[in-house]
Amino acid sequence: MRKIIYYVHTSLDGHIDGPEGEFDWPAVGPEMFAHSDELTARVDTFLYGRGVWEAMSSYWPNVEAYSDDEHDLKFAPIWRSTPKVVFSTTLDKADWNTRIIGARLAEEVTELKRQPGKDMLLLGGSALGGELARLGLIDEYHVVVHPVVLGGGRPLLATRGERRALRLVETRTFDGCTVLLRYAPAGDEPEAR
Repeated sequence: MRKIIYYVHTSLDGHIDGPEGEFDWPAVGPEMFAHSDELTARVDTFLYGRGVWEAMSSYWPNVEAYSDDEHDLKFAPIWRSTPKVVFSTTLDKADWNTRIIGARLAEEVTELKRQPGKDMLLLGGSALGGELARLGLIDEYHVVVHPVVLGGGRPLLATRGERRALRLVETRTFDGCTVLLRYAPAGDEPEAR
């Protein structure tokens, strides 16, 4: 069965964006980009909530007009060609090889996991990440902690009402300033590394 990998950036005080929704604070470098490339190679589908989808779809289709960053230019064609799923009850249409799922979250995600193919990458998003965590549908959590205190913003995971135990699988430092915390649900068997 395919896995869902939740890849998210957070501040030290547990926010995925700043008080005004800003995302100008991540400290990124070559080692973090290498990890992102490793994750991208493992997957054949990107998953988004509406907010992250809107940010991604406003940037990646025409990134060459905004950026000359080597990583951006390498990732843009991958983003454009990779199938994407947006979970939204209010979005009517989406371009760039994108499917919209608006209802029956647990059933639809379970069906996606049963389909043949590589793993799927859920990129950011507090509400969708929280709901999939609550439903027990996330198989790996890749949480990158950045050296900043934001003092507000959306929480790392907007969960409600249910505790879920996790098991630390890996820690790694990127570029001397950020830390990856990789978790799996506590009931899963340990991976051989």
